[in-house]
Amino acid sequence: MSTDLYTFPVTKTSDSKIKYFDWDHLDFGKNFSDHMFLMEYKDGEWGQGEILPFANLTMHPAMSAIHYGQSIFEGLKANRTVNNEVSVFRPDMNAKRFNESAVRMCMPTIPENLFVEAIRQLVALDADWVTSREGHSLYIRPFMYATDELVGIRPSRSYKFLIITTPVGHYYSEPVNVKIEKSYTRAASGGVGGAKAAGNYAASMYPALQAQKEGYHQLVWTDAAEHKYIEESGTMNIVFQIGDKLITPDESHDTILRGITKRSVFEIAEKWGVTVEERMVTVAEIVEAARNGTLKDAFGAGTAATIAPIAMIGYEDEKFMLPPVEERLLSNKIKKYLGDLKVGRIADEFGWNLLV
Repeated sequence: MSTDLYTFPVTKTSDSKIKYFDWDHLDFGKNFSDHMFLMEYKDGEWGQGEILPFANLTMHPAMSAIHYGQSIFEGLKANRTVNNEVSVFRPDMNAKRFNESAVRMCMPTIPENLFVEAIRQLVALDADWVTSREGHSLYIRPFMYATDELVGIRPSRSYKFLIITTPVGHYYSEPVNVKIEKSYTRAASGGVGGAKAAGNYAASMYPALQAQKEGYHQLVWTDAAEHKYIEESGTMNIVFQIGDKLITPDESHDTILRGITKRSVFEIAEKWGVTVEERMVTVAEIVEAARNGTLKDAFGAGTAATIAPIAMIGYEDEKFMLPPVEERLLSNKIKKYLGDLKVGRIADEFGWNLLV
């Protein structure tokens, strides 16, 4: 994986927070490393990016993003390898997806090599925040938002692009219970479901909260038109194992976010000779497979959780318990392979890791 050479000015913090950090009490996404990357778009072009001490930002009360929602983001991780190096997992894929989101939201794209190189240099500077503790990684959050000072509906003409990082542990501490949603909708055809836009997550919070009151961790979203087809699950893409096949909803539809972790899972499975199917998946076939015992596994795949086993699927008045996680040989094997690949225990035969 190569990047064009970009040189970003660096202003280092005078007092690193790492010496005050409690690694034994790590809340996901609540603590931030010492530096951030900042680049501004004005007059039709991107200015000079720079790395600065992590700090609050100022904003105008009429800033476009908070009124009209032009805001997108990405998520990826850096890991400490067994050779004491630091690697970032598939940042080129995040760069591509970020620009796809930008186009859909009428925002300027960023050169993919610049995106990747900014991540590389920021993580290299804050490499001490990437530990070798089991299950720990450095979560990387690139994001862009509109900054025009205007109360008026039109695409902004100015933007800020930032990258911040936060040390994290496991996203889910246990297998999750999910509910197949048949009333609320995450995305409709022709909408922005295929973009990693901030508003998509805001719109999902109320239905997810109602499901949590019923004892579920997440929802499994279905299509807006008929609620007949599975789409994705909360913060993750969703994968099912029926018999010996891995099945996942076809992400060519504009209602589903293209998953980088899911894509990696399927590329590994295909290399191993596992039958994989990316197609429209009906609620009816998943419910029938759960009833007749052919649903061997279901899991979420995403950056935050990597692979999150699903313990129970709820639909209408039924609750289907899945096999114990320790019996799920295929997903456990893939999860271990991905984990070993990211930290260098095995060779990176796919060329997915970027060493910083």
